[in-house]
Amino acid sequence: MTYIEIDTPDRLTVLLQRTLHINQHVFLNLDFTALERLVAKNTFSDCIFLGCTLPQELSERLDDSCLILPSISVPYNIYRSALYSPMELYAGYDPAIAESFDECFDSRVYRHYLQQGKTTRNIRISLARSLHDHSISDAMHDFLSSYDERQIVGIMGGHGLLRTDEMYRKIARISKQLTELGYLMISGGGPGAMEATHLGAWFAGRSEEELSEAFPILDTAPTFRDEGWLSTTFEVINRWPQQNFCSLGVPTWLYGHEPATPFATHIAKYFENSIREDGILTIAKGGIIFTPGSAGTLQEIFQDAVQNHYLSFGYASPMVFLGNDYWTNEMPIYPLLNDLSQKGRYRNLILSMADSESEIVVHIRSFSKE
Repeated sequence: MTYIEIDTPDRLTVLLQRTLHINQHVFLNLDFTALERLVAKNTFSDCIFLGCTLPQELSERLDDSCLILPSISVPYNIYRSALYSPMELYAGYDPAIAESFDECFDSRVYRHYLQQGKTTRNIRISLARSLHDHSISDAMHDFLSSYDERQIVGIMGGHGLLRTDEMYRKIARISKQLTELGYLMISGGGPGAMEATHLGAWFAGRSEEELSEAFPILDTAPTFRDEGWLSTTFEVINRWPQQNFCSLGVPTWLYGHEPATPFATHIAKYFENSIREDGILTIAKGGIIFTPGSAGTLQEIFQDAVQNHYLSFGYASPMVFLGNDYWTNEMPIYPLLNDLSQKGRYRNLILSMADSESEIVVHIRSFSKE
């Protein structure tokens, strides 16, 4: 059953004027009292009103097939109809005034999250977070519906990867190439390898020289803990604006001390980290590129292996490892997975490993062409 979403006063006015009996619609954050005369002529069935202001007369004549969920007083919209944009998350931040970060929208939500408790027992707050995350998932699936699922590729790796590291540059160049080939790149939306993913996608359509010019600007603040990490990001964004290519970041307020990267054009930010982590692996059906990381990356590797083993979503997707020495010697996961796969402990794994950017791109492309 598909409901039609109405999320602007103009769309609501058109609907009320065009249709007397309204069925299977969802209304988000709308004030019906301003259109009380029009509303008086309409009847509703199997409709959902989320955070709406309704005239008493309308509330009283809605039948049991309709659902009304009121607003909850929190510093964020729990009934969103779209993903976040970087400008929305960082509304109130001025790159010239470092202290302004503390008052931007993202920081205010994070403070509220900590004040209420990461695992709050306040039912109003936990309900608000759940409703918010549900709306984010709904908006994300709407956004992804315009992409071939085999063209959605994730990059996983450490949040501590320095901007000055050659691996950071390599990830950015891989992401740039794949974005230009029509892939949607996704990551956890934070710093390190995640930021490199979106930096590369941001420079899709531009020359390699322009991307290379951006690296020294970002190098002045190698980690998100360094002063200037965010301001240099916006310096690059303003100097080389992106209008033609997208990427999706999926961060969480659980790790709110790590700022979401503004290089991601679309941001699905969650309160519940488990939904976020599972979601990234679920939607990246074009494959996952695993770059050097620690415990979190290892968890994601085995979680992805399980999904592929059981063909949880109908087929297995590539697991591509960037960094031969790292994944063979320093963190010997690749030979372990290969061995378990050959013994039949894991089935359906599509494994590959490479050092070169071109090989990584070939491994991803070969799958989407099947």
